[in-house]
Amino acid sequence: MPAVVAILLLVAGLSEAAGRLLPVVARLSGVSHVRVVSLLLAGAIVDGAVFALWPLSAWAVAGLVLPTAPSEALVWTPGLAAPLVLAGILAFPLLGPLLHLLLMVGVGAGLTGALARVAGVGWWEAAGCVAVAGVGLGVSVEAVRRLVVKLNTRRAPETVA
Repeated sequence: MPAVVAILLLVAGLSEAAGRLLPVVARLSGVSHVRVVSLLLAGAIVDGAVFALWPLSAWAVAGLVLPTAPSEALVWTPGLAAPLVLAGILAFPLLGPLLHLLLMVGVGAGLTGALARVAGVGWWEAAGCVAVAGVGLGVSVEAVRRLVVKLNTRRAPETVA
């Protein structure tokens, strides 16, 4: 993976993590800056890794379900990865979740075209593979997010009556 693509994926992961984490942190009282930064960096790494796995997952799904297996792996290029940064920025809930979703669909369409070329299949078959991979990764990372929030939420002390 070229360094430019890795940096783009990390920045996209950071902006996605900030959009998801900062509204939650704003509701918590007494959270230290060190804890917020560490959660933000961990989220950036996780989201960047999920973004990095999307084309590989789509390629793997294509190898499982399509009649002709793709000959070469699908990888991010700077042109395909750059819209992820904008999608991550738009992940802030107040800036428009619908716009974020539409941009992610656009990024998926770019991956679909690349997968269709690599696999030598039609656009709709490739779109199905990209969608299955994206939804699978999205569900997985959301489960991890909920687990992290559950583990990092402080419970109110119980009162003895």
